[in-house]
Amino acid sequence: MCGIVGFTGKQEAAPLLLDGLKKLEYRGYDSAGVAVVGQNGIQMIKTSGMIQNLCEKTQNGSLLQGFAGIGHTRWATHGAPTDVNAHPHMSNDGKFAIVHNGIIENFALLREELKQKGFVFLSETDTEVIVHLLTLYYHGDFKEAMMKTVARLEGSYAIGAVCADCPDRIFAARQFSPLILGVGIGENYFASDVTALVSHTKNVIYLEDGELAELTPGDIYLYSSTGKPIHREPTRILWDMEAAEKGGYEHFMLKEIMEQPRALKATIEPRIQNNRVVLEELEIAEETLKSVNRILITACGSAYYAGQAGKYVLEALTHIPVTTELASELRYSNPIVDEHTLLIVLSQSGETADTISALKEVKARGAKVLAIVNVVGSTIAKLADSVIYTWAGPEIAVATTKGYTTQVSVLYLFAVYCAQILQTATPQELDQMIQQILLIPQMIQRAIDLNPQIPYLAKRYHHNQSLFFIGRNVDYAVAMEGSLKLKEISYLHSEAYAAGELKHGTIALIDKDRLVVALACQEQLFDKMMSNIKEVKARGAKVLGVVPEDMRQILAEADDVLFVPKLSPMFGVPAEIVPLQLFAYYVAKENGCSIDKPRNLAKSVTVE
Repeated sequence: MCGIVGFTGKQEAAPLLLDGLKKLEYRGYDSAGVAVVGQNGIQMIKTSGMIQNLCEKTQNGSLLQGFAGIGHTRWATHGAPTDVNAHPHMSNDGKFAIVHNGIIENFALLREELKQKGFVFLSETDTEVIVHLLTLYYHGDFKEAMMKTVARLEGSYAIGAVCADCPDRIFAARQFSPLILGVGIGENYFASDVTALVSHTKNVIYLEDGELAELTPGDIYLYSSTGKPIHREPTRILWDMEAAEKGGYEHFMLKEIMEQPRALKATIEPRIQNNRVVLEELEIAEETLKSVNRILITACGSAYYAGQAGKYVLEALTHIPVTTELASELRYSNPIVDEHTLLIVLSQSGETADTISALKEVKARGAKVLAIVNVVGSTIAKLADSVIYTWAGPEIAVATTKGYTTQVSVLYLFAVYCAQILQTATPQELDQMIQQILLIPQMIQRAIDLNPQIPYLAKRYHHNQSLFFIGRNVDYAVAMEGSLKLKEISYLHSEAYAAGELKHGTIALIDKDRLVVALACQEQLFDKMMSNIKEVKARGAKVLGVVPEDMRQILAEADDVLFVPKLSPMFGVPAEIVPLQLFAYYVAKENGCSIDKPRNLAKSVTVE
């Protein structure tokens, strides 16, 4: 939920740490801080607010002298986002400083134990116990103190630590939280995400759960939880920093919306060969797929809504019952699954805490697990029996756009692949479906081109404090994602409802000038949706319709319309959501909201 970064080398550390934190700010931006080891020990500066506040307070790092250090940008869990609660945290004697992403579940017991031993706590955070444990166990050996400290911790953590006695050395450890080591020449790094590393090095090592890393300017040493040395070759990052910069757009979110045609092309085209879906990375045997009698999809947030949208196609093409469950509910539900269950797990980051826990719970009961993630080497990718990467490229804005559409597209590909294996569609039907999937990237571009009026509509409707999205069938799934996009970046109250449920309570909330966004992209249900539109119009609502470009009869009822290109209803979700992403973006802009970093949210939810 937070971002951490570390550096040791022959350059001044503070400016490099600040640069890394700027790349990680999407992971949290309540407060930030850096600690640098120099000739006079550890210097630390931290502040509440965004990274820019820290840059100003440190004069862009010039106030901190030293060649090794650690940095942190915070999304608050324990304790308010204040200067005192900001990381790093320093030991009472000033010998150690640490940064931490995650939650220490046994911090209360450790805190009480350490207080009784005379340690003074300054913050409300769970993290501060770590730095005092280091002091407790330090007898001249930094590595030994780190090993004894992490052995006492329960929960999830990615930790970086510096010691005044070791001015060129930093340590890092992880358990259930992402941590990546950057391998340089005469300098080495760690960070929560490769986005903080790629402008300095393309060679990375993914630290595994329970492992400890010791970084010096010339070497990286890995150790198991028992201190046994580990050798692991670096992995080469295939994308460059340009992919993670704004590229002339005002916000990352707008850039990532506009990148979707390219992202979908990268996701889809390599997996269609000779007019067949070929999933070379799939490590689930065909015989195993043939034995599946239930498919369960789990995820959180937008990834869950991607699963909701994909459910319709999977069920139609496999003839296997498909259910979707929120990971935060599934993990506690005592799920009834067995070896004939296929669990599909969706996560952009591959580090979503509730999704990881649900995956472990269901896998332990015998189910096979297929992960659909964007981040290579992530925890979910490693835990699953098989993984299909979305290849969306780095997604920096907290509100996902291309992450969602690429996940839906991978579900389409997997559904058609299953139909090929299970022979639940004719060759002619498969040919037609594959041609429709290949059209998705250009249809997304057309969805953008069809709706130049969206900034005007945002000006017209941005003052609405509460609005509703309605749809039927897969349109209802899209409505849920469209509503989430609007609420998370514009801070307007927005809810999605199945249109057929209007008369079962929801219509009581419809009043004069209430905006209702009505999705009517399913031709067979268009007349039903027109009836629903008339129902809300009769009660004074304003209606923003979302329809295929040839269904212009909606103009007789809707106040305004967003058009989407004509595509098979089975594969239309990626193009259908794009106008709603843009609508959310421009409403948030009209309302002066922090679009890339919406309040109280972070990109990767790595705590429960």
